[in-house]
Amino acid sequence: MLRDGKQYTLSSLQFGAFPCDYQNDEEVYNNSGVVVIGVPFDGTATYQPGTKFGPNAILNASVNIEPYDDESGEIYTIGIFTIGTLDVEEIHTDAKKVVDTLYKASKAIVKDNKFLVTLGGEHSLSQGVIRAYKEKYRKLSILQLDAHLDLMEQFGGTSFSHASVSRRVVEDLKCKVTSFGVRVVSKEELMFVQKKKDFISVFYAKDIHDNDDWHDQALETLEDHVYITLDVDGFDTSIMPATGTPVPGGLSWYRTIDFLRKVYKNKKVVGFDVVELKPNPGDEAPNFLVANLVYKNIGFYKKYTLRS
Repeated sequence: MLRDGKQYTLSSLQFGAFPCDYQNDEEVYNNSGVVVIGVPFDGTATYQPGTKFGPNAILNASVNIEPYDDESGEIYTIGIFTIGTLDVEEIHTDAKKVVDTLYKASKAIVKDNKFLVTLGGEHSLSQGVIRAYKEKYRKLSILQLDAHLDLMEQFGGTSFSHASVSRRVVEDLKCKVTSFGVRVVSKEELMFVQKKKDFISVFYAKDIHDNDDWHDQALETLEDHVYITLDVDGFDTSIMPATGTPVPGGLSWYRTIDFLRKVYKNKKVVGFDVVELKPNPGDEAPNFLVANLVYKNIGFYKKYTLRS
């Protein structure tokens, strides 16, 4: 029920400016296949803070999205309801409490069989949503676009750091993780990859940025049910400068979209998040890119996953 998830959120803009004939939030929620939640949190940021402004920037940009997509048609007819942004005002200094609260909100939405889209905020939040989905799908794998492995045991004094999110997913939630677009690693992380080679697959940007040869191999590493987490620093800085840890040599828009399309065609994607957007005042292009990325993924879910 709507109130089960709504108790953890504050009101926000709706994603997109799409036609709607329903009379109230309860009616919209019940008739929506997709639910969007924002998480304005960047409490463990260690270089450039500001991703807490990401959700509102995405929602603001989304109002200007063209409702008709040349590939998926009128995507919005699946029903897209924005439940609001997670209320982190009194817990923003405690990453674990934020993750736990997001888990509770996500669990209520997942229980209602909604396709949950989470807007970050920093990457640490993903583990809260993944935990909710893992309880529903025993065999769940994680597909991660990221410049980093995020496999540190702890960073900045907390094991709930944005640099530790995939470590928590592998060790605590027992999910397989496939990362692509990676170009920054630490010695500790490489040792952990070797230790958990049956759980972790890595596709480095230097090997995949200009070809599609790796697609089938990557798909083979995924379980039937897949959760996608998209850290925008996985994109090249030429199209995505608005992130806390910009790293040169990332992926392009079309290469990324082409791969994601194949994932939706071949696997059952259950939900996704987009994280680490740090809006740069005066430059709306990155915000609009992310809003379109969200809409495109919802379109893939509607066209390919639901039909299967």
